[in-house]
Amino acid sequence: MNWILIALLGYVLLQLAVVFLLARKPQTESDYLLAGRSLGPWLAVFSVFATWFGAETCIGATAEAYSGGLTAVAADPFGYALGIVAMGLFFAAALRKRGLLTLADVFRNRWGSGIERLAALVMIPSSLLWAAAQVRAFGQVIASVSDLSFIAATGLAAFVVIVYTAVGGMWADAWTDLVQGLVLILGLLLLLAVFVLLGGFEALPDTAAAAAARAPARARPLIEVLAVPIFGTIAAQELTSRVLAMRDAKLARSATVAAGFLYLAVGLIPVVIGLGAAATLGTGVEPEQVLSRYAQSQLPVILYVVFLGALVSAILSTLSGALLVAGSLAAHNLIAPLAGDRLGERAKLRLNRAAVVAFGVIAYLISLGSDSLYALVEQASGLASAGVLVLMVVAIFAPAVGGVASAAAALIASVAVYVLASNLDATMPYLASLAAAVCAYAVLAPFGPRAGRLSRT
Repeated sequence: MNWILIALLGYVLLQLAVVFLLARKPQTESDYLLAGRSLGPWLAVFSVFATWFGAETCIGATAEAYSGGLTAVAADPFGYALGIVAMGLFFAAALRKRGLLTLADVFRNRWGSGIERLAALVMIPSSLLWAAAQVRAFGQVIASVSDLSFIAATGLAAFVVIVYTAVGGMWADAWTDLVQGLVLILGLLLLLAVFVLLGGFEALPDTAAAAAARAPARARPLIEVLAVPIFGTIAAQELTSRVLAMRDAKLARSATVAAGFLYLAVGLIPVVIGLGAAATLGTGVEPEQVLSRYAQSQLPVILYVVFLGALVSAILSTLSGALLVAGSLAAHNLIAPLAGDRLGERAKLRLNRAAVVAFGVIAYLISLGSDSLYALVEQASGLASAGVLVLMVVAIFAPAVGGVASAAAALIASVAVYVLASNLDATMPYLASLAAAVCAYAVLAPFGPRAGRLSRT
């Protein structure tokens, strides 16, 4: 019998059991999407940390460090950690003070329902791409410890997470994030301890220098590499939803900043493993397999199972958050407003759960059509976030500037320029997208109706 697979599935089933135990907790849409805005310090910090610390951090950062040295990991963990801290310092308290359910609600209160729906439409694909990356990673983990094909393993992974997210919502997600975050930290610390005991730090200067020497020439300048994770993180609905779920504005600021520093501290472990793995594995390993192959070759079976649990924890928490966000944007900001006041809380809950299921299936299909986990994550961070960031900054810090036309132009220009620049292999597609959004907003700011003002209720 495949005891590793059995142990892995047992861990997943345990998470599902926790979700079903908490399934009756959500009674309203706010309960389901934001855990009733009741997250305390522990749940708040670990909800942000576990949601952001996904497969791309464990697998991707190790791969980039292994194949390109320290300069290759500027985006993750450094860029994403900076983005989380910046969100906490400058945006978290201001967002939490307002009675919102999603980031698109900010735009509805400031510019009206048209901009709300447009923003939701441009943000949903980003969450779907991020979810697809996690589904792909989860499927690879299952396939690596079983005889299942990649398609079957990915299908099983998608089914588990769809059920996991649709049933429990944010409340169950926050509690499982706490468990998964602790398991994740434990698993990576175990791997780091083995790395140290085997003399990994002694060889680290040589292996890191060799990795840097064989690194391919950087296709994009450092400012572009950092801009995507920093600004993309600030403008991400996944992070905003965690901020809005916290108990008060003060906690939203402090817990988000703390989560950013925790992300950086834990995120450095895969980087260290990636920099030093060549001393054990050689230089011919597929980069995205370095972390799992190093763990499998160096850990006893029982510790390897703990490591796999940590990896699955990172994937589950990130994936469930992305699906919940995509579902909330579609159900709360696109579909529910069409029904006016006719929808009760139970109907809204069913609508949000149905949206999670639908987007889970779509994420699964996207994952099958992609060849790269890293490419999916990069597209998720860059697509549309520039325009969303511009609207966030204006709505919070300069609410009297600009109107509906400028808001629409900023969103449309950011997406159009990013897609065009990416297809043309431009060196700075994200910064071009950000510049286009700023210019579009500024040029049309004097024109058009101003709609509402940002609510402070």
